[in-house]
Amino acid sequence: MNFYEKTVVITGASRGIGAATAEHFAAAGAHVVLAARRPRETAQLAERIKDAGGVAEAVTCDVSRYDDVAALARHAQSVNGRTDLWISNAGLIDPIARIADSDPSAWSYVADVNLKGVYFGLRAALPGMINAGGGTFVHISSGAATSALEGWSHYCATKAAVLSLTRVADREYRDKGIRVIGLSPGTVATAMQKTISASGINPVSKLDWSAHITPQDVARAVAWAANPAADAWLGQDFSLKSAEGRAIAGLPPL
Repeated sequence: MNFYEKTVVITGASRGIGAATAEHFAAAGAHVVLAARRPRETAQLAERIKDAGGVAEAVTCDVSRYDDVAALARHAQSVNGRTDLWISNAGLIDPIARIADSDPSAWSYVADVNLKGVYFGLRAALPGMINAGGGTFVHISSGAATSALEGWSHYCATKAAVLSLTRVADREYRDKGIRVIGLSPGTVATAMQKTISASGINPVSKLDWSAHITPQDVARAVAWAANPAADAWLGQDFSLKSAEGRAIAGLPPL
């Protein structure tokens, strides 16, 4: 799909899925707004995209702070007068710990990023999208939204809550031209997966590295989710874990 001159916001854009998605959309002609807490890494990514002929800019943003997210939304709106696509990718899983061993402050911060960060994105970007006649939100989800995984109470709980947010936002705003969809990629070869592997807790940590899909596959699937071909799955989490799901999203078989 051609995203020429579309404004695309990506949170958690400094590395992993976020960085791959930024490069994919920039190559498709989008003006990508890269948001992350790591200004140096995000600025370096923006420069790489520009060197490759794309259009990108970096914005320092902690999605756990509404003021940061609201400023990001205003900036994105100022680029071309509208925000076409908002990808809520920022997420944390560290520290992994069983509930009785968990740190309440760390657990709360994960909830602030994984859940409130997605809500803040919706709240900040929705008014402008509605005024412009429409727009799309893609929430990077997980099979953890519907699973109980040892050591992941913060991650499972927040991803389940984000799935509910996806459903509610779709119910409230689909008739105003707003598309909201979750994308559940399965396990991905990123730094987060290295943290999971190092924990040694639950079966996911035991998976061989070859079992994980690439961030580039997720980026391609996000582009699919951003276009009308995915409309049958609005208000839901679409999974890439099955051969059928990968085929629907235009990905090659594993």
